[in-house]
This record gives sequence, structure tokens and C-alpha cells, in this order.
Amino acid sequence: MYPSLLRRASASAPLPLSLQQASAQLIPPIPLYRRLLRIHRHLTPEMRFMGDSYIKSEFRLTRKTDNPLHIIAFLSQWKVYLDQLQSDLGLGEKVWRGRRLNMDGLEKMSAEQVGQLYELMHATKNVWKR
Repeated sequence: MYPSLLRRASASAPLPLSLQQASAQLIPPIPLYRRLLRIHRHLTPEMRFMGDSYIKSEFRLTRKTDNPLHIIAFLSQWKVYLDQLQSDLGLGEKVWRGRRLNMDGLEKMSAEQVGQLYELMHATKNVWKR
């Protein structure tokens, strides 16, 4: 296997061992979608707009996916994101402001992902100056 493929494979969260374990942790798509949009109410207006539009487009793009492995991975990663937001907001913060990307996460990204992150940084630069 190529080193980049190994890095990409290790970057994804490990999937549950059985379908039964996965279904116990997962939330069905529509309730998950609604909970994500509901938790985004605690974000700043700019972040909420960007997050809501991203969630809507991602769920729309994966609506016709038939591969159960992709569906489980998709739903589990969005559940992890929801849990992170809920835990951060549960600590008493009124507005979630994000978190820093650690070097370990950056090293696991492909060159294309790093490029997209760089473009996102420049596109959002004016939002964070306020």
C-alpha cells in the first residue's frame, strides 16, 4: 500500500466491529440532520450560515448512497461532530468559537485536503477580523 493511502486510512475513525454496535451508536439520518441544525443555533451567525449550508449540501450529496459502510462512516462522523459541539457547549460557553487543529490531524491530511484548508482560511479571513 502507498504511504498516502495508509495515512488516509488511519485518518478516518475506526468503524464499529459489528452492525449491531454501529446501530446502537448511530442516530438515523433525519433526526441527526435536525439535531445538527439545532445545535448550530449556538454558533455565531457567520459560522451558523457556513455550517448549515455545509451540512445541507453533504446530506444532499450522500442521500443516494447505497453502500452501508459509507452510510455508517458518514453518520458516525457527523455524530462525533455533534457530540463535540454538545460537550463544548455543555461546559458553559454561550457561543462555540471553534478549536485549533493539532499537528497530528494536519499530518494525516492529504495534499488536496491541506490545499482546501488553506483556501478556506483565506476565504474566512475577513470574517474572523471582526
